[in-house]
Amino acid sequence: MQSFVVVEGECAGPQVCPLSRVKAGTVVCIKELAASPELRVRLREMGFCEQQRIKLLSRHSNIICQVCNARLGIS
Repeated sequence: MQSFVVVEGECAGPQVCPLSRVKAGTVVCIKELAASPELRVRLREMGFCEQQRIKLLSRHSNIICQVCNARLGIS
């Protein structure tokens, strides 16, 4: 199993940690959107852009993040 390092509030080097592995309450920086082209466009429209800092609020059945002072849920 691969281990990931989360750098609080910073854009880490070449390492990428899936959002599903981040602890709730942590501020992270989006490095890469790993999705279909259509979904990447939609995520960027919602504020999930590369280099954007977000705070993971919850990761239970849906992932809830604070992005640009708005709470957004993704599943």
